[in-house]
Amino acid sequence: MIFLKSDRELNYLRDAGKIVAKTLAEIKKATKPDIATNELDRIAADFIKSCGAIPAFKGYHGFPGHICTSINEEVVHGIPGLRKLKSGDNLSIDIGTVINGYYGDAAITVAVGEVDAEIQKLLDVTEESLYKGIAQAITGNRLSDISHAIQSYAESFDYGVVRDFVGHGIGRSMHEDPQVPNYGSPGRGPKLKPGMTLAIEPMINLGTHEVRTLADGWTVVTADRKRSAHFEHTIAVTTDGPEILTKL
Repeated sequence: MIFLKSDRELNYLRDAGKIVAKTLAEIKKATKPDIATNELDRIAADFIKSCGAIPAFKGYHGFPGHICTSINEEVVHGIPGLRKLKSGDNLSIDIGTVINGYYGDAAITVAVGEVDAEIQKLLDVTEESLYKGIAQAITGNRLSDISHAIQSYAESFDYGVVRDFVGHGIGRSMHEDPQVPNYGSPGRGPKLKPGMTLAIEPMINLGTHEVRTLADGWTVVTADRKRSAHFEHTIAVTTDGPEILTKL
């Protein structure tokens, strides 16, 4: 069931999204060579709590971290730990918050120090594919118009578009209907209506689209171990076009 949000609910979602955006900005500033991912996790947890919100990921289906930190070939759901970042890495930072019973969810991938031009291009294309998808989140379009825009843009660079993990509706739960794939033909799925709130999150790989989950039960990596990037925003469908709720 797809829940259409009231104006009051959208305000709560804006509050949650704003805290996500601010937290991502804080973590991006702290991301540099020689910092351990569990230190980024601590900074994020402290900042989210200082805003009066709750880190949404901690304990979610048993996830041990407050945020997800996925390095290089890790696609999503990387667990913060003792591993230190080094120059040339790329780090996906995925953050969720809950305040007043409503969720915000967003992700960015950042370059650590100096990265190869090939890696920077992957990051740039993945972020742009997110905005291509968001541009299709308009009243009257179909859900798969978002999916198709992401896929067609990313694949024009011969990148692999992850199929095993998708975006989702969001609201009083972190994951609501509908699922939002990053691939597919246009003109299919539910018609987009004002009040729909979606977390759109392309996961784009330098090589194959295929992925594997590691023995920890969480960390997803590319099957060929080539690099991956991940960007995400929570958006609302409105009569005036898409509103990004997780952008400063």
